[in-house]
Amino acid sequence: MSHYKPYPAYRDSGVKWIGQVPEHWKKMPFKRVASICNGHDYKEVENADGAYPVIGSGGEFARASDFMFDGESVLLGRKGTIDKPLYINGPFWAVDTMFYTKIADNAFPKFVYYNALTIPFGLYSTNTALPSMAGEDLSSHLIVAPDFEEQKAIATCVDRETTRIDALITKKTRFIELLKEKRQALITHAVTKGLDPNVAMKDSGVEWIGVVPAHWSVAILKRFVVFQRGHDLPSDTRVEGTVPVVSSGGYSGTHNVAIAKAPGIVTGRYGSLGEFTFVEEDYWPLNTALYSIELHNNDHRFVWYLLQNISDLFLLYSAKAAVPGIDRNDIHEIYVAAPQHDEQRQIAKYLDEQCDRINAITEKTQRSIDLLKERRAAFITAAVTGQIDLRESA
Repeated sequence: MSHYKPYPAYRDSGVKWIGQVPEHWKKMPFKRVASICNGHDYKEVENADGAYPVIGSGGEFARASDFMFDGESVLLGRKGTIDKPLYINGPFWAVDTMFYTKIADNAFPKFVYYNALTIPFGLYSTNTALPSMAGEDLSSHLIVAPDFEEQKAIATCVDRETTRIDALITKKTRFIELLKEKRQALITHAVTKGLDPNVAMKDSGVEWIGVVPAHWSVAILKRFVVFQRGHDLPSDTRVEGTVPVVSSGGYSGTHNVAIAKAPGIVTGRYGSLGEFTFVEEDYWPLNTALYSIELHNNDHRFVWYLLQNISDLFLLYSAKAAVPGIDRNDIHEIYVAAPQHDEQRQIAKYLDEQCDRINAITEKTQRSIDLLKERRAAFITAAVTGQIDLRESA
């Protein structure tokens, strides 16, 4: 963004979060560029084969046989997700948790959209379990803007720059997905075939496992790890401490008392299912989780990797009940294959090294994605508040 120049002259906008603006820009309430309108319930027009999209805070999620508005509009959250403005061009139906806008003739729609992305929603939203916005607050929100043609030039340049950034983000996000796939493929091969490519193989007798090294044993999971249900710990009974509290989704705070010995493996009983947390210090497993209480002299890290390879089976068993959840008696009966302890340690060491390398690349890539998102947001803010002059860049 440093290669963009500022405008020749500025003045104080009189708006704290905007600051200095180009001297020819005007300050105005948001309603001068967009009229705020309430969305409506869509049940009467819902139709799976409908021609028109039904729009919520996350975008289209259903179809309708009728439309509420046809044209360019900026949609804003009224309840729930309130800080994710959406741009749409064409006929649509906005649900009753959304506002839609009618863009004024003197406003360029995409400029209005980019301006909406900079609204400090936290200043206007209710501090409740379900945040909400008032149309009056959005209508009176102060913005600054140039004339129509300059708005168009700015929006055109922002379109081009954000498209470029979004393409980079998409590319890097796909790279992370490929890294995750590679990590899982490494784990699957190592915990089902071992590290020796020349080892003699045998049929495991289990369809989903296939062939395994001839010297490996095949047995039900509880011969390698036994799980126990976690324990209640209401938030009002927790005491500040250093003991990790682990739920179905991983670490979720601390306590001053441990109830389970490390190392341990924790997985979801309810909530986040098919995920496994390796705990390296004494801990408190919550009642939404299952935790390991016996590994029969198997290597903890190997068993952790082994479990990651059968996460799909955990999810399969969870679907048996009306309310998705995992019964330890079911998963204990899953068949797996494994070598003796020494070979388990070798495999776990290999996977630790390989996965650490992949994880480091993943973290570096994620940081670059985060920086690109920050750059995108900063560029939009700079553009629609006149911090940079884009008139010659469109």
